[in-house]
Amino acid sequence: SSLPESPCLASPGSALLDLVNLKQHEKPYHCSQCGKCFSQSLDLKRHERIHTGEKHFHCSQCGKCFSQSSDLKRHEKIHTGEKPYHCSQCGKCFNRVGNLKQHEKIHTGEKPFHCSQCAKCFSQSLDLKRHERIHTGEKPFHCSLCGKCFTQLGNLKQHELVHTGEKPFHCSLCGKCFTQLGNLKQHELVHTGEKPFHCSQCGKCFNRSGQLKVHERHTGEKPYHCSQCGKCFTQSGDLKKHERIHTGEKPYHCSQCGKCFSQSGDLKKHDRIHTGEKPYHCSHCGKGFNRLGTLKQHERTHTGEKPYHCSKCGKSFNQKNSLNQHEKIHRGEMHYHSSQGAKHLPI
Repeated sequence: SSLPESPCLASPGSALLDLVNLKQHEKPYHCSQCGKCFSQSLDLKRHERIHTGEKHFHCSQCGKCFSQSSDLKRHEKIHTGEKPYHCSQCGKCFNRVGNLKQHEKIHTGEKPFHCSQCAKCFSQSLDLKRHERIHTGEKPFHCSLCGKCFTQLGNLKQHELVHTGEKPFHCSLCGKCFTQLGNLKQHELVHTGEKPFHCSQCGKCFNRSGQLKVHERHTGEKPYHCSQCGKCFTQSGDLKKHERIHTGEKPYHCSQCGKCFSQSGDLKKHDRIHTGEKPYHCSHCGKGFNRLGTLKQHERTHTGEKPYHCSKCGKSFNQKNSLNQHEKIHRGEMHYHSSQGAKHLPI
């Protein structure tokens, strides 16, 4: 049962009456705003703060305000670093009992929340709610700048950084900045070489959880379907990228020249035109390139590799473009000579 938040809020008589209500399962206290009922007057008072927006519990460290004292107490643990809840299996500590209970399901494998549409199971109710939006198509989170809608609040917050250009997460080793904490953590593995994600089937290791998830689909499972053309994908991100082909949406804008792109990766490549950044270096001669594909093409001048083969005559080339030019000769689209003399063609 709930306890009074301060002695002055409940008299002995009203507290006794609330206990009687609890035992008899009566809920005589009604919210005038939404009609919700409570067995104790204090629970009604706490609930009413949702409607009034009243927040009279203040953090002495940062001034943040809360509607309930329990929320303030949980928040204060951020400043103190206190993590009083310990996992009996692995010893990991948490500042909230709810976080501990969620964590414990990793060890037990318990997934009590089931999707009624596809029977997929989840360890947390919030994960189920997010998943159900795949079936309903609900996108309750709206961008105030462009009106784009999202199924998850986190995705909206990430999207808003596209408009602001803010990159608040900095790598302490090389100074590179990121819009998302997850991207910074993934980047840091480049410096450490750590590959913490292991495949339970074959033991292969990955430095990103997403790479492991894709790899784990040994069965060829493609659970993400395009509603426009029916094409299937192993990753939700790939489906989102594909859907932009149908919508024509280009949400990624260059802050320098205003050019728009459908994928964040294309914007990053384009940005290097303005910054002059050349992050890809040849291990043979040290030359720098702004695209990985250009580096790979260059490296073939050192290795002599010619991976592109003509299906007509078997001739090999080190660049795809050279093969395309050569194939035109077989199709009769190119002339061997001009009035000025022989042209130099990849024959």
